[in-house]
Amino acid sequence: MALYGYARVSTADQDCTLQEQALRAAGCEIIRAEKVSASRREGRTELALLLEFLRPGDTLMVTRVDRLARSIKDLQDIVYLLKDRRVTLRATEQPIDTQSASGKAFLDMLGVFAEFETNLRRERQREGIAAAKARGVYRGRTPSIDPAEVQRLRTEEHLGASAIARRLGIGRASVYRALARSRGVP
Repeated sequence: MALYGYARVSTADQDCTLQEQALRAAGCEIIRAEKVSASRREGRTELALLLEFLRPGDTLMVTRVDRLARSIKDLQDIVYLLKDRRVTLRATEQPIDTQSASGKAFLDMLGVFAEFETNLRRERQREGIAAAKARGVYRGRTPSIDPAEVQRLRTEEHLGASAIARRLGIGRASVYRALARSRGVP
């Protein structure tokens, strides 16, 4: 029966050190940490490795439930996976312990609030972008592809979409879109 820790931060400029210290203080000898957004489990290689490694009787420890998942669906999926493997989930900063009824209830409530917070953040971001567009301040991301260069490579050098994509370091679909736009196709 081992105690494993999982730490996660969302952006490269954040640091997992405080989470790792809290997990070590809670008794975790092995801690997996990563810097990746957690709106979904995809792309979280350290979590996937840890979930694969856990055995019956083990405990997965996090500092807070939002380090594990941001959506209630993803949290429930992880909790059900742990339950099927007879692994306990605990948190250092929240009264979560899936071995107790109150710990399970608190986990469900925190999951709902974490998802609510994420949805509010997205909503505020969309509203901010819409307001900036209305003021003429926001124009979106600057184009990374020069449609004129794509067209030139096609007509002057007679390159195909794959060759253009390789030369410019972009995807073939981007080449096709740029060519379509240069022909006036939306």
